[in-house]
Amino acid sequence: MPILRSAFIALSRNRMMRRFSESSSVGRRLSSRFVAGLELEDALRVAEAVNRQGMAVTLDSLGESVSTEVEAHQAAEIYHQLLDQIAARKLNANISVKLTQMGLELDRKLAGDIAEGLARHASVKGNFLRIDMEDSSLTQVTLDIVRRINALPKLRGSIGVVIQAYLYRSQSDIEQLLAEGIRVRLCKGAYKEPAEVAFPSKADVDTNYVRLSGMLLESPVYHGLATHDEAMIAAAKKFAVNHRIEASRFEFQMLYGVRRDLQRALVQEGYNVRVYIPFGREWYPYFMRRLAERPANVLFLAKNYFRN
Repeated sequence: MPILRSAFIALSRNRMMRRFSESSSVGRRLSSRFVAGLELEDALRVAEAVNRQGMAVTLDSLGESVSTEVEAHQAAEIYHQLLDQIAARKLNANISVKLTQMGLELDRKLAGDIAEGLARHASVKGNFLRIDMEDSSLTQVTLDIVRRINALPKLRGSIGVVIQAYLYRSQSDIEQLLAEGIRVRLCKGAYKEPAEVAFPSKADVDTNYVRLSGMLLESPVYHGLATHDEAMIAAAKKFAVNHRIEASRFEFQMLYGVRRDLQRALVQEGYNVRVYIPFGREWYPYFMRRLAERPANVLFLAKNYFRN
Protein backbone atom coordinates (compact mmCIF):
# COMPACT_ATOMS: atom_id res chain seq x y z
CA MET A 1 0.00 0.00 0.00
CA PRO A 2 2.78 2.54 0.70
CA ILE A 3 4.03 1.95 -2.85
CA LEU A 4 0.60 2.64 -4.30
CA ARG A 5 0.23 5.73 -2.13
CA SER A 6 3.55 7.10 -3.37
CA ALA A 7 2.60 6.30 -6.97
CA PHE A 8 -0.71 8.16 -6.78
CA ILE A 9 0.87 11.16 -5.09
CA ALA A 10 3.50 11.27 -7.86
CA LEU A 11 0.73 11.04 -10.47
CA SER A 12 -1.11 13.92 -8.78
CA ARG A 13 1.81 16.15 -9.84
CA ASN A 14 2.08 14.82 -13.41
CA ARG A 15 1.08 17.67 -15.71
CA MET A 16 0.57 15.52 -18.81
CA MET A 17 -1.77 13.12 -16.99
CA ARG A 18 -3.58 16.06 -15.48
CA ARG A 19 -4.21 17.74 -18.85
CA PHE A 20 -5.46 14.49 -20.35
CA SER A 21 -7.66 13.54 -17.40
CA GLU A 22 -9.31 16.92 -16.91
CA SER A 23 -10.15 17.17 -20.62
CA SER A 24 -11.42 13.60 -21.14
CA SER A 25 -14.93 12.28 -20.61
CA VAL A 26 -13.49 9.12 -19.03
CA GLY A 27 -11.60 11.16 -16.45
CA ARG A 28 -14.62 13.28 -15.60
CA ARG A 29 -16.79 10.18 -15.23
CA LEU A 30 -14.32 8.53 -12.88
CA SER A 31 -13.90 11.68 -10.80
CA SER A 32 -17.64 12.20 -10.37
CA ARG A 33 -17.67 9.84 -7.39
CA PHE A 34 -15.56 12.30 -5.38
CA VAL A 35 -16.15 15.62 -7.18
CA ALA A 36 -19.62 17.21 -7.20
CA GLY A 37 -19.29 18.67 -10.70
CA LEU A 38 -17.46 21.24 -12.76
CA GLU A 39 -19.56 24.32 -11.99
CA LEU A 40 -20.63 26.28 -8.92
CA GLU A 41 -24.26 25.41 -9.54
CA ASP A 42 -23.38 21.68 -9.47
CA ALA A 43 -21.88 22.08 -6.00
CA LEU A 44 -24.86 24.02 -4.67
CA ARG A 45 -27.27 21.39 -5.97
CA VAL A 46 -25.28 18.61 -4.25
CA ALA A 47 -25.07 20.69 -1.05
CA GLU A 48 -28.85 21.01 -0.97
CA ALA A 49 -29.22 17.24 -1.38
CA VAL A 50 -26.73 16.52 1.42
CA ASN A 51 -28.47 19.03 3.70
CA ARG A 52 -31.74 17.19 3.12
CA GLN A 53 -30.05 14.07 4.53
CA GLY A 54 -29.38 15.91 7.78
CA MET A 55 -25.73 16.74 7.14
CA ALA A 56 -23.87 20.04 6.91
CA VAL A 57 -21.39 20.68 4.11
CA THR A 58 -18.21 22.57 3.38
CA LEU A 59 -17.67 23.69 -0.21
CA ASP A 60 -14.28 23.70 -1.92
CA SER A 61 -13.62 25.22 -5.34
CA LEU A 62 -10.79 23.02 -6.56
CA GLY A 63 -7.51 24.54 -7.61
CA GLU A 64 -4.13 25.01 -6.02
CA SER A 65 -1.17 27.18 -6.97
CA VAL A 66 -1.96 30.15 -9.22
CA SER A 67 0.59 31.93 -11.37
CA THR A 68 -0.77 35.51 -11.36
CA GLU A 69 -2.49 37.93 -8.99
CA VAL A 70 -5.42 38.08 -11.41
CA GLU A 71 -5.91 34.30 -11.10
CA ALA A 72 -5.84 34.56 -7.30
CA HIS A 73 -8.59 37.17 -7.29
CA GLN A 74 -10.62 35.14 -9.82
CA ALA A 75 -10.38 32.11 -7.54
CA ALA A 76 -11.46 34.21 -4.56
CA GLU A 77 -14.45 35.57 -6.47
CA ILE A 78 -15.89 32.05 -6.73
CA TYR A 79 -15.83 31.83 -2.95
CA HIS A 80 -17.50 35.22 -2.58
CA GLN A 81 -20.25 33.94 -4.88
CA LEU A 82 -20.53 30.80 -2.78
CA LEU A 83 -20.98 32.80 0.41
CA ASP A 84 -23.75 34.84 -1.22
CA GLN A 85 -25.48 31.74 -2.58
CA ILE A 86 -25.21 29.86 0.72
CA ALA A 87 -26.99 32.74 2.44
CA ALA A 88 -29.58 33.19 -0.32
CA ARG A 89 -30.46 29.48 -0.35
CA LYS A 90 -30.21 29.13 3.43
CA LEU A 91 -27.81 26.22 3.15
CA ASN A 92 -26.10 24.64 6.14
CA ALA A 93 -22.69 25.16 4.57
CA ASN A 94 -19.37 26.92 4.89
CA ILE A 95 -16.30 27.22 2.64
CA SER A 96 -12.79 25.70 2.57
CA VAL A 97 -9.95 27.57 0.89
CA LYS A 98 -6.35 26.75 -0.04
CA LEU A 99 -3.99 29.70 0.38
CA THR A 100 -1.90 28.71 -2.65
CA GLN A 101 -5.08 29.23 -4.67
CA MET A 102 -5.21 32.72 -3.17
CA GLY A 103 -1.66 33.46 -4.33
CA LEU A 104 0.41 32.39 -1.31
CA GLU A 105 3.36 31.27 -3.44
CA LEU A 106 3.32 34.59 -5.30
CA ASP A 107 2.99 36.97 -2.36
CA ARG A 108 2.20 36.18 1.25
CA LYS A 109 0.48 39.56 1.75
CA LEU A 110 -1.73 38.97 -1.29
CA ALA A 111 -2.94 35.63 0.06
CA GLY A 112 -3.43 37.06 3.54
CA ASP A 113 -5.44 40.03 2.27
CA ILE A 114 -7.65 37.81 0.10
CA ALA A 115 -8.27 35.44 3.00
CA GLU A 116 -9.10 38.36 5.27
CA GLY A 117 -11.62 39.63 2.71
CA LEU A 118 -13.27 36.22 2.60
CA ALA A 119 -13.35 36.03 6.40
CA ARG A 120 -15.03 39.46 6.56
CA HIS A 121 -17.60 38.41 3.96
CA ALA A 122 -18.23 35.15 5.85
CA SER A 123 -18.66 37.06 9.11
CA VAL A 124 -21.19 39.46 7.57
CA LYS A 125 -23.15 36.48 6.25
CA GLY A 126 -23.00 34.69 9.60
CA ASN A 127 -20.77 32.07 8.04
CA PHE A 128 -17.31 30.61 8.55
CA LEU A 129 -14.09 30.30 6.54
CA ARG A 130 -11.87 27.23 6.85
CA ILE A 131 -8.29 27.43 5.61
CA ASP A 132 -7.10 24.08 4.26
CA MET A 133 -3.64 22.87 5.13
CA GLU A 134 -1.23 21.97 2.34
CA ASP A 135 2.22 20.37 2.51
CA SER A 136 4.51 20.92 5.48
CA SER A 137 6.55 23.66 3.77
CA LEU A 138 3.45 25.87 4.09
CA THR A 139 2.30 24.91 7.58
CA GLN A 140 3.84 27.84 9.47
CA VAL A 141 2.84 30.57 7.04
CA THR A 142 -0.70 29.18 6.90
CA LEU A 143 -1.00 29.22 10.69
CA ASP A 144 0.48 32.72 10.86
CA ILE A 145 -2.16 34.06 8.46
CA VAL A 146 -5.04 32.32 10.23
CA ARG A 147 -3.92 33.57 13.66
CA ARG A 148 -3.50 37.14 12.38
CA ILE A 149 -6.99 37.19 10.87
CA ASN A 150 -8.60 35.61 13.92
CA ALA A 151 -7.05 38.32 16.11
CA LEU A 152 -8.69 41.13 14.11
CA PRO A 153 -11.69 42.97 15.60
CA LYS A 154 -15.02 41.32 14.71
CA LEU A 155 -13.30 38.33 13.01
CA ARG A 156 -12.56 36.20 16.04
CA GLY A 157 -14.22 32.83 15.47
CA SER A 158 -14.88 33.52 11.76
CA ILE A 159 -11.85 31.58 10.54
CA GLY A 160 -10.47 28.13 11.27
CA VAL A 161 -7.73 25.87 10.00
CA VAL A 162 -6.84 22.24 9.30
CA ILE A 163 -4.23 20.35 11.33
CA GLN A 164 -2.65 17.15 10.06
CA ALA A 165 -2.05 14.40 12.63
CA TYR A 166 0.94 12.94 10.80
CA LEU A 167 3.13 15.98 11.53
CA TYR A 168 5.27 15.90 14.67
CA ARG A 169 4.53 19.57 15.33
CA SER A 170 0.74 19.22 15.39
CA GLN A 171 0.32 18.86 19.16
CA SER A 172 2.08 22.15 19.86
CA ASP A 173 0.17 23.81 17.01
CA ILE A 174 -3.14 22.66 18.47
CA GLU A 175 -2.16 23.90 21.94
CA GLN A 176 -1.55 27.36 20.48
CA LEU A 177 -4.73 27.36 18.39
CA LEU A 178 -6.85 26.29 21.37
CA ALA A 179 -5.35 29.08 23.48
CA GLU A 180 -6.57 31.54 20.83
CA GLY A 181 -10.00 29.96 20.41
CA ILE A 182 -9.46 28.91 16.78
CA ARG A 183 -11.56 26.10 15.35
CA VAL A 184 -9.67 23.10 14.03
CA ARG A 185 -10.44 20.39 11.50
CA LEU A 186 -8.23 17.43 12.40
CA CYS A 187 -7.24 15.04 9.61
CA LYS A 188 -4.49 12.48 9.20
CA GLY A 189 -2.79 14.17 6.21
CA ALA A 190 -2.70 13.46 2.49
CA TYR A 191 0.72 14.67 1.32
CA LYS A 192 3.96 12.71 1.07
CA GLU A 193 6.18 14.10 3.83
CA PRO A 194 9.76 13.24 4.86
CA ALA A 195 10.37 11.27 8.06
CA GLU A 196 12.06 14.36 9.51
CA VAL A 197 8.70 16.13 9.85
CA ALA A 198 6.04 13.41 9.86
CA PHE A 199 5.36 10.04 11.46
CA PRO A 200 6.28 7.42 8.83
CA SER A 201 4.08 4.61 10.22
CA LYS A 202 0.28 4.48 10.10
CA ALA A 203 0.16 3.18 13.68
CA ASP A 204 1.98 6.26 14.96
CA VAL A 205 -0.26 8.57 12.93
CA ASP A 206 -3.34 6.84 14.35
CA THR A 207 -2.02 7.15 17.91
CA ASN A 208 -1.37 10.84 17.40
CA TYR A 209 -4.79 11.35 15.82
CA VAL A 210 -6.50 9.86 18.88
CA ARG A 211 -4.36 11.99 21.22
CA LEU A 212 -5.08 15.20 19.30
CA SER A 213 -8.80 14.47 18.94
CA GLY A 214 -9.01 14.17 22.73
CA MET A 215 -7.42 17.60 23.10
CA LEU A 216 -9.97 19.09 20.71
CA LEU A 217 -12.95 17.37 22.31
CA GLU A 218 -12.03 18.67 25.76
CA SER A 219 -11.83 22.27 24.59
CA PRO A 220 -14.90 24.58 24.65
CA VAL A 221 -14.40 25.41 20.96
CA TYR A 222 -16.43 23.58 18.29
CA HIS A 223 -14.09 21.39 16.21
CA GLY A 224 -14.30 18.88 13.38
CA LEU A 225 -12.80 15.38 13.33
CA ALA A 226 -12.17 14.49 9.69
CA THR A 227 -11.81 10.75 9.23
CA HIS A 228 -13.38 7.71 7.60
CA ASP A 229 -11.46 5.38 9.90
CA GLU A 230 -14.00 3.59 12.08
CA ALA A 231 -11.35 2.97 14.76
CA MET A 232 -10.69 6.71 15.03
CA ILE A 233 -14.42 7.43 15.15
CA ALA A 234 -14.96 4.80 17.84
CA ALA A 235 -12.11 6.27 19.90
CA ALA A 236 -13.63 9.75 19.67
CA LYS A 237 -17.07 8.47 20.67
CA LYS A 238 -15.60 6.63 23.65
CA PHE A 239 -13.62 9.68 24.76
CA ALA A 240 -16.71 11.86 24.52
CA VAL A 241 -18.80 9.45 26.59
CA ASN A 242 -16.08 8.98 29.23
CA HIS A 243 -15.61 12.74 29.59
CA ARG A 244 -19.33 13.59 29.36
CA ILE A 245 -18.90 15.60 26.19
CA GLU A 246 -22.19 16.10 24.38
CA ALA A 247 -22.40 15.16 20.70
CA SER A 248 -23.50 18.72 19.87
CA ARG A 249 -20.07 20.08 20.84
CA PHE A 250 -18.22 18.65 17.83
CA GLU A 251 -18.72 17.15 14.39
CA PHE A 252 -17.38 14.34 12.27
CA GLN A 253 -16.29 15.37 8.78
CA MET A 254 -16.09 13.15 5.73
CA LEU A 255 -15.41 13.49 2.04
CA TYR A 256 -18.11 13.55 -0.60
CA GLY A 257 -18.46 10.08 -2.10
CA VAL A 258 -16.56 8.26 0.64
CA ARG A 259 -18.31 6.00 3.20
CA ARG A 260 -21.78 7.34 2.63
CA ASP A 261 -23.10 4.46 4.73
CA LEU A 262 -21.01 5.60 7.68
CA GLN A 263 -22.11 9.21 7.22
CA ARG A 264 -25.77 8.19 7.41
CA ALA A 265 -25.17 5.91 10.40
CA LEU A 266 -23.52 8.70 12.40
CA VAL A 267 -26.44 11.04 11.69
CA GLN A 268 -28.87 8.37 12.86
CA GLU A 269 -26.85 8.02 16.07
CA GLY A 270 -27.27 11.73 16.74
CA TYR A 271 -23.82 13.02 15.75
CA ASN A 272 -23.18 16.14 13.70
CA VAL A 273 -21.72 15.26 10.30
CA ARG A 274 -20.26 17.62 7.70
CA VAL A 275 -19.51 16.50 4.15
CA TYR A 276 -16.60 18.11 2.29
CA ILE A 277 -17.86 18.82 -1.25
CA PRO A 278 -15.26 19.75 -3.88
CA PHE A 279 -16.12 21.01 -7.35
CA GLY A 280 -14.47 22.63 -10.33
CA ARG A 281 -12.51 21.92 -13.49
CA GLU A 282 -9.14 21.54 -11.76
CA TRP A 283 -10.11 18.31 -10.01
CA TYR A 284 -7.23 16.00 -10.96
CA PRO A 285 -4.74 16.60 -8.05
CA TYR A 286 -7.56 16.25 -5.50
CA PHE A 287 -8.83 13.06 -7.13
CA MET A 288 -5.39 11.43 -7.16
CA ARG A 289 -4.84 12.26 -3.48
CA ARG A 290 -8.12 10.52 -2.65
CA LEU A 291 -6.83 7.41 -4.40
CA ALA A 292 -3.51 7.75 -2.55
CA GLU A 293 -5.30 7.87 0.79
CA ARG A 294 -7.24 4.70 0.07
CA PRO A 295 -6.00 2.67 -2.91
CA ALA A 296 -8.98 0.33 -2.51
CA ASN A 297 -10.98 3.14 -4.10
CA VAL A 298 -9.38 2.18 -7.43
CA LEU A 299 -11.14 -1.19 -7.41
CA PHE A 300 -14.39 0.46 -6.33
CA LEU A 301 -14.24 2.97 -9.19
CA ALA A 302 -13.34 0.32 -11.76
CA LYS A 303 -16.20 -1.91 -10.66
CA ASN A 304 -18.73 0.91 -10.89
CA TYR A 305 -17.35 2.27 -14.16
CA PHE A 306 -17.74 -1.04 -15.97
CA ARG A 307 -21.00 -2.05 -14.27
CA ASN A 308 -23.01 -0.76 -17.20
